[in-house]
Amino acid sequence: MLEIRNITVRYPGMKHNALNSINLTIHPGDFVCVLGKSGAGKSTLIRCLNGLQTPSSGEIIWDGQSFSALSDEQLRKIRREMGMIFQHFNLIPRLTVLQNVLTGMFGFRSSFKNLIGWFTDEEKAQAKQVIAEVGLADFADRRVEHLSGGQKQRVGIARALLQNPSFLLGDEPVASLDPGTSDRIFSLLQEMHERHKLQTIINVHDVQLAKRYATRIIALKDGEVVFDDKPEQFTDDMYVFTYDAESYGEKSYIRST
Repeated sequence: MLEIRNITVRYPGMKHNALNSINLTIHPGDFVCVLGKSGAGKSTLIRCLNGLQTPSSGEIIWDGQSFSALSDEQLRKIRREMGMIFQHFNLIPRLTVLQNVLTGMFGFRSSFKNLIGWFTDEEKAQAKQVIAEVGLADFADRRVEHLSGGQKQRVGIARALLQNPSFLLGDEPVASLDPGTSDRIFSLLQEMHERHKLQTIINVHDVQLAKRYATRIIALKDGEVVFDDKPEQFTDDMYVFTYDAESYGEKSYIRST
């Protein structure tokens, strides 16, 4: 279980807090989609959860352990349990699918082995297994630069799964993909979430995807939680409030889910 207790983040030079007194508890089995306009605090929240951003105040509790009380080495161990999926894939284009996915093991291996790129047959077999899980078994030896956007994101998901995570985090993982591909990626994320019994938090702009796949929606506005409930409770009025929408077209966008 992950607890977020009164988290506030203030960046130097900013007039307002990026996050302001956030309190949340993420339970086993939760598939959470975080909604909100650009600048609402979604990415800052994800960065706090994976340890890349230190809160200005408050604390994050992971299985009873406060991040603030952990050494750098202990924090690195916790981050191994958090698979991260990025908007821009963060892959190495000239390497193959298999080679990119194997980097998901870096946190568990010596720096020397990582530097020379040496992996055991067992490690390669584990990587090929998750590559097959995301539907890319026939692409293991293909260089990533020759893949489509959707295929690249599947590589990113496979890399995260190779960590054998307890928690899956995503920062706008489908923002650069077309609607059909985005839907397929979210379907895959939901499948992996259920198969591996994960806790999942995904930042997303697409309200339709959130309502279709999430078990819980959290909406941020100006660094504060303005909604935390089941997807069906995220109404037209809440959409308008969260996104400062005005037109009927914007309201009908959520009605079509």
